[in-house]
Amino acid sequence: MVIQKLIYTVFSLLGVLAFSAETVMAVPLPNKKPFAIPAHDSQARSEQTKFDGPAKEYFGAHRTPASLKAESYGSYAKGCIAGAVEMPKNGTTWQVMRLSRNRNWGHPKLVAFLQDLAGQAPSLGWNGLLVGDMSQPRGGPMLTGHASHQVGLDADIWLRPLPEKRFTPAQLEKVSAISMLKGPMDVAGADRSVDPEIWTPAHAGLIKAAAQHPEVARIFVSPAIKKELCEFETGENRDWLRTVRPWWGHHYHFHVRMKCPAEDKSCKNQPAPPRGDGCGSELGWWLSDEPWVPKPKKPGEKKKVTPKKPPLEVIDLPTQCTKVLLAN
Repeated sequence: MVIQKLIYTVFSLLGVLAFSAETVMAVPLPNKKPFAIPAHDSQARSEQTKFDGPAKEYFGAHRTPASLKAESYGSYAKGCIAGAVEMPKNGTTWQVMRLSRNRNWGHPKLVAFLQDLAGQAPSLGWNGLLVGDMSQPRGGPMLTGHASHQVGLDADIWLRPLPEKRFTPAQLEKVSAISMLKGPMDVAGADRSVDPEIWTPAHAGLIKAAAQHPEVARIFVSPAIKKELCEFETGENRDWLRTVRPWWGHHYHFHVRMKCPAEDKSCKNQPAPPRGDGCGSELGWWLSDEPWVPKPKKPGEKKKVTPKKPPLEVIDLPTQCTKVLLAN
């Protein structure tokens, strides 16, 4: 009888242990260490964890902005925007391209800047602006393309003027931008310059006008365009050239980045560009073979594979972005 009770006790304990193990195994483990969030933001943390999967899928699904006060949150490549406004599709001196993408949204200050620049364009010999991608209605990561353009403060302006006869809705989706390059950049000894048959002083004048705006933080252009702008400016005031930065691509359009509005305390600016006009050794590197032409592999050398970064998730973004997603 004593032996039977002992056996029963042993099996009961084993059953409890088995149940405990199954219970532990059933609890999903986090796939990453979450950002530290203050105790008073525990509700925001709880709401963030409701979103499972790439953040771009949630932000890309919204067709309208968050009905909140206009404010940018986070950094240009990791953030969102509340209360974004739409850049009107047509104006006296502009048209918005690729309307099907629904990326003609931004902070009110960006929209005001674009309209002001468009109004100034004819006096610069530029008929008007063709506005490319800005941000999605609630900003955030995009389904395709840009890593930045997330906080409603970035805009692409085509290096092609508004035509005398407006583009039709079908043309807005199909007409191509025009490359300013003389030839390919990735050939050894290439002439990395703009094509003089395409580039005009009006191109340079438009970029200069944009760079001189006090709220513009940076303008990204092809190194070939930066080179041309350095030669274009013959006056003593070369300060605006500091704002124009050489970068990959950007030979079909120039990318304007506005400063964070002073009142948007949760918006994070980039560090200021390096001092100087950027026309010296830094530009020389961009125009050399080094950044463009792959070095020949040594015998037996394996190709280096760079691990692909996982897409941003909602938990990677500022907590305010959850409020932006959940707002009406």
